Amino acid sequence: MSLRINGDRHTLAVDNRTSLLDLLREQLGLTGTKKGCDAGACGACTVLVDGRRVNGCLTLARRLDGAEVTTIEGLADGDELHPLQQAFIDHDAFQCGFCTPGQIVSGTACIAEGHTGSAAEVREWMSGNICRCGAYPKIVTAVQQAAGRR
Repeated sequence: MSLRINGDRHTLAVDNRTSLLDLLREQLGLTGTKKGCDAGACGACTVLVDGRRVNGCLTLARRLDGAEVTTIEGLADGDELHPLQQAFIDHDAFQCGFCTPGQIVSGTACIAEGHTGSAAEVREWMSGNICRCGAYPKIVTAVQQAAGRR
């Protein structure tokens, strides 16, 4: 199968049972995407497939032949952080950092989808991403800043 991951084309042999998350982490060494619950409940494995948020742990890699996948590693432009990555730093929107990659990837989609009109709207559209440390207020502020609303 062939995938474009973070702008690079990869031709891969993939078992039918391999999740996108395991493909990214184990075969390609892209370990920024985290394995949290491995059941689709926490959002730590959130990546973009053709611009849409998906849980990597629930997505079979074989179903994505020809797709464009963006992980946390693909958001920065060289040494320049993505605006949401910078906003997370500016607002200290993480504590342990485990959920941070999924939060940032999901937040970039939230912004692209236009779901940043209010803090309540951001919270609703980011509700699939769990932060066990409770950094939600700062995460919402960071998403709004990156969207140009703060």
